[in-house]
Amino acid sequence: MKDLTQRIIDFRDKREWKKYHTPKNLAISLVIEVGELLEHFQWKSDEEILKDTKVPEKREQLADELADVAIYTFLLANELDVDLEEAILRKLEKNERKYPVELVRGKYKKYTELVKDDGDSGGYFKTSSGRN
Repeated sequence: MKDLTQRIIDFRDKREWKKYHTPKNLAISLVIEVGELLEHFQWKSDEEILKDTKVPEKREQLADELADVAIYTFLLANELDVDLEEAILRKLEKNERKYPVELVRGKYKKYTELVKDDGDSGGYFKTSSGRN
């Protein structure tokens, strides 16, 4: 990830765009790119979207939008001095605690709505009494 981040930064710096890359501007740009990705899905059924992924031109358009989202994510993380790989690994560990496999397999509920049978919420689950 560090090599990829550096390549993105080199691209930006050669064009002297760093002055525009404030955290606010990068966050706005990230959301705009996510919106552009969503345009490919708007008003389509899941089946139509899956069909689109089989069309090389449409698949490339989706890949380009995903790349734009990733690029702005990397730039924002760099600007905020966040080690993205470390942050992702740390977040996965938190999610593993919040969403234990035996409790959430096949379920969509948020961790705050889950109930553990033994009443031990570990701070993340509602107990049968409704307390956190």
